[in-house]
Amino acid sequence: MIQEERLRVYLDSLDQGNPGWLEELEVRAIREGVPIIRRQTQSLLRVLLTLRQPGRILEIGTATGFSALFMKEYAPPFCSVTTIENYEKRIEGAKENFRKNDRKGQITLLEGDAAEILPQLTGSFDFIFMDGAKGQYIHFFPEVLRLLEAGGILVSDNVLQDGEILQSRFAVTRRNRTIHARMREYLYELKHNEALETVILSLGDGTAVSVKKQLDSWRQR
Repeated sequence: MIQEERLRVYLDSLDQGNPGWLEELEVRAIREGVPIIRRQTQSLLRVLLTLRQPGRILEIGTATGFSALFMKEYAPPFCSVTTIENYEKRIEGAKENFRKNDRKGQITLLEGDAAEILPQLTGSFDFIFMDGAKGQYIHFFPEVLRLLEAGGILVSDNVLQDGEILQSRFAVTRRNRTIHARMREYLYELKHNEALETVILSLGDGTAVSVKKQLDSWRQR
């Protein structure tokens, strides 16, 4: 474990960092105890955004708006971001951060429960970032899959739950057992759904990267 931590610190030290205004947002979020995407996950997102060059991004779980602004920064200039948040205490902070830093007004914040909002969304997205309530990933999944266009990328963050996912449900605290069971179900679905090709990475707190196959390729299997 010590060796793994030293490796993480070393790899993080190689990171070139973000623009100053993003660094300030990150420092403020950490100071206020708001969870944000970890440095290794940020590096992964940069690579995936550069590779996919998305035109429409959907995020589930806005928090302070850091990740939405981060993705907008590293996506193409024409890219729009739609982000969903249900926690009222964080919505105003996210709105303020968008007012200050979303210079082109290309980030749309939808307020409310993603379970109610997702079915109302139309069109498709070529990049979806799942970072909301972990116990709800499996419930959001059918609508997320519907909204993800063929060839699009789904990134699901924090899927290893600080290693608890490895434990028997009886070794997990009672209050976390439902989330534990649902996350295991979600990971199984990602790996076995014929419409997706998925890799689960141990960086950060675990990140699953899924690509939606072209329609013909998965229907013929």
